[in-house]
Amino acid sequence: MRITPEFFDGIRELIAGARATVARGVDLVQVHTNFEIGRRIIQEEQRGEDRAAYGEEVIRTLAGRLTGEFGKGFSLSNLRSMRQFYVQNQDRIGQSMTDEFNAPAIGQSMTGQLAILQTASGKSGSSPIRQSLTGELGNPALRPFTLSWTHYVFLLGVKDPNERSFYEIEAAEQNWTVRELKRQFDSGLYERLALSRDKEGIRRLAREGQTVGQPDDLLKEPLVLEFLGLDERSRYSESDLESAIISQIERFLLEMGKGFLFEARQKRFTFDEDHFFVDLVFYNRLLRCYVLIDLKIGKIAHQDLGQMQMYVNYFDRFVKTGDENSTIGIVLCKHGNKALVEITLPKDANIHAREYQLYLPSKDELQQKLMEWIGERGAGGA
Repeated sequence: MRITPEFFDGIRELIAGARATVARGVDLVQVHTNFEIGRRIIQEEQRGEDRAAYGEEVIRTLAGRLTGEFGKGFSLSNLRSMRQFYVQNQDRIGQSMTDEFNAPAIGQSMTGQLAILQTASGKSGSSPIRQSLTGELGNPALRPFTLSWTHYVFLLGVKDPNERSFYEIEAAEQNWTVRELKRQFDSGLYERLALSRDKEGIRRLAREGQTVGQPDDLLKEPLVLEFLGLDERSRYSESDLESAIISQIERFLLEMGKGFLFEARQKRFTFDEDHFFVDLVFYNRLLRCYVLIDLKIGKIAHQDLGQMQMYVNYFDRFVKTGDENSTIGIVLCKHGNKALVEITLPKDANIHAREYQLYLPSKDELQQKLMEWIGERGAGGA
């Protein structure tokens, strides 16, 4: 007997979805269990007169007994992480969560625990990830846990609470693995986005993650393309750069940001019997517009900007439909020149020059630039 592909695919998706839900449920139970262990360690510490010494003795004794019974998951370093996790996040889950997740609950069935986590997280009946992350009333302090314990262990090392909140939101929304989360952190994604925003925009990054509502929301500088495997010191051509991007298109799309779809390379169009080629053509489904990228391996020149202006004009007049938004042009270059861009293009031009680099930036340098930028805006009354 033959069955239809639609029937089989429907059953297959049902099973895959169920397995994913169970796996995510196991992660959430572990996270909430570790949060509760951290809370109880803190409570126990309060009983000692010398809290630091007593607390250390509590953790050491607890680690020895738990490791003997349950294994290495409750080592001294892991218990310290649970304590730190509670300290960092104690304000984001209400007392009702702590009351419900008590000793009997820890021993109950997976179904019962998931029901508690859903109710306590405010997820029943609702919402996309962004809504659940920012809380039913828009209060980021009340958002539930949504990532695996391994994600949260990495986030423990992010000292700035605003930066930590940003990476947690993005990791949940973009379904980042821990490896991808680490890569985005190491590339200074938070700083690179923050440097292109005003102070309220930076605060919004911490509350909501990266939101895309206008062309400027897509921009970051520099773009970090270390995954292309090109040596900074070697000679390479624009064609080499383009080929490397195409071979790593999935990672390039992640670096570009949210909503990007790849359409074509060396897109040809003809105007007045002359042929022109756009290096890379993308479409952004969030902004509902084309995004054109021209690659330059050297310093940007005014001719590059003029050429991109012509590409954008052509797409706006002959390619985009009436219900789509204006085309965005990006000249991706090794060395930018802000003064040249400002004097060459009109203020309302939908064209941007952005630098790329082939190695991970120094987070310390990016953080220093961000602090200087915030200071300059503060002095200017922004």
